[in-house]
Amino acid sequence: MKKLFPVMMLLVLAATSVFAQGMKHQPKPNSERKSPHDTVTANHIKITYGRPFKKGRDIFGDLEPYGKVWRAGADEATEITLDRACTFGDKKLAAGTYTLFATPNKTEWTIILNGKLGQWGAFQYDKNKDQDVLQTTVPVKNLDAPVDELTMTVNKKGLLIGWDKTSVFVPIKF
Repeated sequence: MKKLFPVMMLLVLAATSVFAQGMKHQPKPNSERKSPHDTVTANHIKITYGRPFKKGRDIFGDLEPYGKVWRAGADEATEITLDRACTFGDKKLAAGTYTLFATPNKTEWTIILNGKLGQWGAFQYDKNKDQDVLQTTVPVKNLDAPVDELTMTVNKKGLLIGWDKTSVFVPIKF
């Protein structure tokens, strides 16, 4: 029994070491986030998104190039949940949770809702664009004063997205 005890202890230590090393390589939730995050809930809508700061940069047409799909936030792609069917922009939409992307342009944006959840940024969008649920185009409003932190708000008429000197409004009717 005396000889068996050191062998058992060695096996326990080895198993603990292997388990601990395996745990080190597991990503921690939110560990890759670079920006604060916010969840906005109102009028049957819930939006969870990263809120990057302007930091003196030119945003649309520069940091976020015109004509390129953007995650509409920072870090993981923005998610929007609608708890009932609605008209989103000019399209009918079933209740559900979607990934929200945008393609900014100088005078209008294309807002995209995609069925693939859990995407990090827009890096895999092209691979998942076949899961687009809808696309709608909305006009750009140029702002007099810049918005330093990406901001999304919801009111009874829809979704307002503002950042830098640009805002867009997506009408939503339930």
